[in-house]
Amino acid sequence: MSELSINTTQNVKINFIAATPGERMGAYFIDLGIKISYVIVVLLIVFSWLNLGQALDSLDTWSRAAVFIVLFIPWMIYSLTLESIFEGQSFGKKLVKIKVVKIDGYQAGFGDYLMRWFFRIIDFSSFYGLVALVTIISSKKAQRLGDMVAGTAVITLKNKINISHTILEEIGDAYVPTYPLVIKLSDNDMRIIKETFHRAVAKNDHEIIYKLVAKIESVAGIKNQSGNNSDFIRVVLKDYNFYTQYM
Repeated sequence: MSELSINTTQNVKINFIAATPGERMGAYFIDLGIKISYVIVVLLIVFSWLNLGQALDSLDTWSRAAVFIVLFIPWMIYSLTLESIFEGQSFGKKLVKIKVVKIDGYQAGFGDYLMRWFFRIIDFSSFYGLVALVTIISSKKAQRLGDMVAGTAVITLKNKINISHTILEEIGDAYVPTYPLVIKLSDNDMRIIKETFHRAVAKNDHEIIYKLVAKIESVAGIKNQSGNNSDFIRVVLKDYNFYTQYM
């Protein structure tokens, strides 16, 4: 396994474990299976259920091409869309428990995911993915070409990472974190968050909880993926504990 050191914006060094080629290939093939399933369903709908084969044959070449491009846009932008929505994870990456992060400690943005997606043409389409495999194995940070250009890396969420701080919550050994960027927050920030949250829960004050979530998202640069404000704060507290309890 390759160790990946990331210096955060608060000049805190965190040692992540880079995802292995096997983990990345596993996520790739899961995503590929999802995309192939989508194509099969689309073809069944168009040609078997709706019987639009003859209608398509009556169109000129450019019109047919335009129809197929529209139908298969989800295939083409699958990874770009999901990584942008789920902050560095596709369905395959979620299942394998790996994630795309910026190596400078900032939250990866749409432009970073776009650059990675664009270079898939070289990484995966050339020589049947050999380019991606060779660069991942040979790179010190286990990066493919798209990662190198975008300044990103893919880390595993299964392993402990090291940082010196204080334990705030009890978590089990099998706990898998969701928001790595919680380390942008300080011990004092987390103390205030925890105390404010507990008071708000006791008073059933949803407005305070909403404002607390907005503040966390603004300062740490993360998004609430749970859809529930209280659950989000609980996960943030546990994630901070995960990233700070081991020397």
